[in-house]
Amino acid sequence: MMISRRAFSTALLAGAAASLLSTRGMAANATPTKARNVVLVHGLFADGSCWTEVIARLQAAGLNATSVQNPLTTLPEAVASAERVLARQDGPTVLVGHSFSGMIVTEAGVHPNVSALVYVAARAPDAGEDYTALAKTFPTPPASAGIVFDGDEGRLSEEAFLRDFAGDLPAAKAKVLYAVQQPFHKALLTGKTAHAAWLTKPSYYAVSTEDRTINPDLERFMAKRMGAKTIEVKASHLSLISQPEEITRLILEAAGQQA
Repeated sequence: MMISRRAFSTALLAGAAASLLSTRGMAANATPTKARNVVLVHGLFADGSCWTEVIARLQAAGLNATSVQNPLTTLPEAVASAERVLARQDGPTVLVGHSFSGMIVTEAGVHPNVSALVYVAARAPDAGEDYTALAKTFPTPPASAGIVFDGDEGRLSEEAFLRDFAGDLPAAKAKVLYAVQQPFHKALLTGKTAHAAWLTKPSYYAVSTEDRTINPDLERFMAKRMGAKTIEVKASHLSLISQPEEITRLILEAAGQQA
């Protein structure tokens, strides 16, 4: 039976798409390798200390946890800072990212030491994807209006930080976090990932249902697209601080450990 060139091309594209979705599902649903190491990366408006509550729980479970100090300068420099920490790990390692650092997890996650990926209310772009363009297909979250710049350095205003970033934390604690927030460089936001580690590594995602920094529906879209094991946490953008037990349990699952 004869087939037109257009029909043949359509069939090829459909087959390629089905193959890609199958690959993503296999990667996400794969049983994670048992890991004793966890590397955690922070996002914008924060520093490595934001993982303190989770780190204490991981250490109590017998895991080796390391928090990367993300320079917040350019994406390549941020990825390199994570890769240096990953290279020091002895054996399988779970790589965890919050917020912007999902970009870093997506890129650095191809490192051979990485056994699984965990995204906590985080960006999860595809390879070469314009994340800003993707985010614009969803309603803009309130925190975006609170970003202020001093030259090339950006940060959240105190009002936006307390209300839209850390809205479910005690005010006194949120103010301490505001005081230690690190400014980011404009150049950081222009970077694109060259790889999408979630295509080949078991992936996990914690959606923050009360998030006012990344749209929760965007988080759900990215988690579903990668075929990640997904949980929903009733929390602000800072679920790693307000709901550390739930975030720790997800990380332990990714590490093949019992909670």
